[in-house]
Amino acid sequence: MRLVADARPSHPPTTADAWRFTAERAKDTTFFFDFDGVLSPVTDDPDASQPEPSVLGVLDELSGVVGRVAIVSARPVSFLRSRFEPLARADLYGLYGLEVWHDGEVVTEPAALPWVPAMADLAERAKAELPAATLVEYKRLSVALHYRTAPQLAAEVEQWAHEQAEGLGLRIQRGRMVAELKPPVDQDKGMVISEGVKTAGCAWYFGDDMSDIKAFDALRAREAVDPGFFGMCVAVANPETGEEVSSAADLTLESPTAVADFLRAGLGSF
Repeated sequence: MRLVADARPSHPPTTADAWRFTAERAKDTTFFFDFDGVLSPVTDDPDASQPEPSVLGVLDELSGVVGRVAIVSARPVSFLRSRFEPLARADLYGLYGLEVWHDGEVVTEPAALPWVPAMADLAERAKAELPAATLVEYKRLSVALHYRTAPQLAAEVEQWAHEQAEGLGLRIQRGRMVAELKPPVDQDKGMVISEGVKTAGCAWYFGDDMSDIKAFDALRAREAVDPGFFGMCVAVANPETGEEVSSAADLTLESPTAVADFLRAGLGSF
């Protein structure tokens, strides 16, 4: 397809058309990235996750040519800062947007703060009541129950999470071999993206899990009300939720390394 001025590509676009349109609106473009499975391989121990070696350099270069680069993750902002401290120009959204790092400050959603004691108590009970092979990740404003190293526990962990959600009025976010319990506060990746693209002319989102589909939906919704806006949804393949995520995306890449390589090649369009 040959683009004319101000005509956005149709979906799914060719890679060349997507990059060309983006380059024409570089300063009006935001790139959003999930962390686990997108910029870093998924690990058995969440604390061991690190960005792919080539990721930091390419994101730093990207942030110098587009309007904005942001990481949108289920991880706390403190974790994201420890991994992306060299990126001076990146915004960090932690815990699905309940925490935000922007211009040197971290802001926490006020409605979530009263739930901190309940989350701490929940984490301790999870450690006491669930099988020892369950990895309990306490994040201050949420508790993630990982069963990656013991997939036979999936039903038991999911049932326990469901009972806690029902009893305490919490919400469950399911993902790749994990069930995460969160406060009943209206905030998710889709809402982060909806707010983040209100004044943008173009945005890309890279995700690999079920929570990322809401971010894809937010880009599609923005396109529906603004004919001049272009949203590019990129999935990263995985054996667990990959098929559902890829079916909602414009393009699927094979790994975090492939994401870095794709961005490096795309930077040649600017």
